[in-house]
Amino acid sequence: MKILIIENEQLAADALGAIITRLRPEARIVASIGSVEEAVEWLILHQSPDLIFCDIHLSDGSSFEIFKQVEVKCPIIFTTAYNQYAIEAFQVNSIDYLLKPLKAVEVAKAIKKHEDLKQHHVSQEISNLHHLVQAPPPQPSRSRFLVKSGQAIKAVAVEEVSYFWAEEGVVFLVTQQGRRYIINHTLDQLEDQLEKKAFFRANRQLIVHIIAVQEVRPYFKGRLHLLLQPAFPTDIIVSNSKANAFKEWLDQ
Repeated sequence: MKILIIENEQLAADALGAIITRLRPEARIVASIGSVEEAVEWLILHQSPDLIFCDIHLSDGSSFEIFKQVEVKCPIIFTTAYNQYAIEAFQVNSIDYLLKPLKAVEVAKAIKKHEDLKQHHVSQEISNLHHLVQAPPPQPSRSRFLVKSGQAIKAVAVEEVSYFWAEEGVVFLVTQQGRRYIINHTLDQLEDQLEKKAFFRANRQLIVHIIAVQEVRPYFKGRLHLLLQPAFPTDIIVSNSKANAFKEWLDQ
């Protein structure tokens, strides 16, 4: 279990980390962060942890500002010396609200609640597996595309593609060498035909191959700014709602 601690006071963060390690030796504290700004940047650039322990008063403001700037899907256990924020806390994916000074028995109950909720979710997924048995087998992914080059027609292997992009109703295939060809497919059609591990639908305009992603930078409100190779003529932005999925895809 990967746990992120967001806590303004280092001594408190160390004490909480020690309690967690004592209760769950197999757990890993992935980071200990003390400000809203650092937390937003970390959550944008890293894969989501399994659980977050989060103080409410941080060095540069309220931790609720974090969840206005970046989408956080994992459960959150809030830790604070004040009890007046409970209602607001449970509006942002909170599963528990612990008052300081923290006691090991209360932390243990909160972790157990998280584990019980996770187990319930897994059981629900297992109960739905029979639907997959009846599902049709997946269609094989494309291995090449026929494109027109001057008066000739040539085949471009899918491994040579950096990205597909759409502009004014026309879809282009762009190779790693920067060659551009018009193809008779929509991005929606291509999304169904391409291997999911290799290609990601970054936005309405672009499907990108994983080898084309050169750099990822944090952008406003939890979004991501991509730098591609070959370079793309305009800014490539991954939305807040797709940011976590993109990071997980990139980290596979």
